[in-house]
Amino acid sequence: MPCVISSPSTDSGKTTLSLLISCWAFSKGIKMQTFKVGPDYLDQQQLSAIGQPICRNLDIFLSGEEWVQESFFKYSLKYEFSLIEGAMGLFDGLGSTTYSSTADISKLLNAPVIFIVNAKGQVASLLATIRGFRDFDSELSIAGIIFNNVNSDRHKKLINEVFKNEDIAILGFLPSDSKITLNKANLGLISPLDNDKAIDVEYFANFAERNLDVFSLIKFLKSPQKKISNSVKFEGFKIDKSKPIAIAEDKIFHFQYPETKEFLSEIGIPLISWSIYDDEEIPNEAYSLIIPGGFPEKYADHISNSTKSLNSLKKFRKNGFIYAECGGMMILGDYIKDENGNNYKMSGILPFRSKKSKLSVGYRYIEGLKDTPIIKQKQLIRGHEFHYWEIENNLPELNLRKSKHQKKLSSPWRIKSWKTEYKNEGFFDEKLHASWIHLHLPSSQEVAKNFIDATQISFSKDS
Repeated sequence: MPCVISSPSTDSGKTTLSLLISCWAFSKGIKMQTFKVGPDYLDQQQLSAIGQPICRNLDIFLSGEEWVQESFFKYSLKYEFSLIEGAMGLFDGLGSTTYSSTADISKLLNAPVIFIVNAKGQVASLLATIRGFRDFDSELSIAGIIFNNVNSDRHKKLINEVFKNEDIAILGFLPSDSKITLNKANLGLISPLDNDKAIDVEYFANFAERNLDVFSLIKFLKSPQKKISNSVKFEGFKIDKSKPIAIAEDKIFHFQYPETKEFLSEIGIPLISWSIYDDEEIPNEAYSLIIPGGFPEKYADHISNSTKSLNSLKKFRKNGFIYAECGGMMILGDYIKDENGNNYKMSGILPFRSKKSKLSVGYRYIEGLKDTPIIKQKQLIRGHEFHYWEIENNLPELNLRKSKHQKKLSSPWRIKSWKTEYKNEGFFDEKLHASWIHLHLPSSQEVAKNFIDATQISFSKDS
């Protein structure tokens, strides 16, 4: 059974280790399916960018246990080897609980844990750490350990002495090396779509071979042999194949799960790519538009000068259905205000300005306030947020525009996180849904049906 790469905390080296193993496998001609625990887009992109199959997200909170199991077995069975990269610390889940944690995924899939631990400044304390995690949950199996930041033979020897009587395999010691240090920004790793410095696959592979016991490690990467029936089916969708959906996808907008496009294609909807970065007009044949999250704040000046794209977006608003998440919503406003106080003009479809704020991150419980294109009144669904930006819509210069929109625009839902109160959020009317919330459409059949119905709305191209 493939292993789960986990650690005591975030920033312990899980992604680096996962990339080292993936690069080594790639260098040997081994195809390996990778998975990422949680709603992470950026780690998933890193693992998808080195020539291996597309990395898949596994998230119990967002998708449910049945979807996680089905997705895992469906894709891991295609290849001889698989690997799961965990999130945060092993037991960190929803709020103060272990629900939807890496440990939950490990137990659900019966996958052993390979622990990577930052050994800097520690020897005997490492044993206390490992014993504490091992004994916290007897249902888990910590099958091996890899130590990070071990920069001398003496340090390595002392760690081996401490663990000599433990029934746990030491699978490697990773020294510090700037060449395997991954670049970071506000929201985590810098996307490979937005980074001129690509991973040196050959260097990572050689580094792995020198510092990991790869031939012992490989036995923990064997894909399962279990086959399961396809219980998650896409049924009951009424599709008009003459109504394609355009999707914004470029170095600005790329926070989307691969399963979303796969799901839309599987049920028969034609998809068209649209790039704001390249200042493209929305394809004329598109009837609906998806603008996923991304980094519009970083490219605000570029977007404001992409007049063909912005004018096309304003025109599309008159007769097409728009679904926008997070950064996608930001370009529907009047301006993005950067960290230096500069205002960059956006499409002006919605009456607000975006500006830098504190981090808003985590899972969200969602309840529908009205029947909308995405959610019905009182319907309960789940999503997540991850952004440093907020919207201002009480500015004097926006009052007139707010008055113009207020009769038809309202919040589609109210949201809350772990042990907080509900608050209204987002914008909707019959042909628009815009929100900070990211959804996993394919695993929520009811929401997916609402979404598909909204994209099938008849309208006149000439209106």
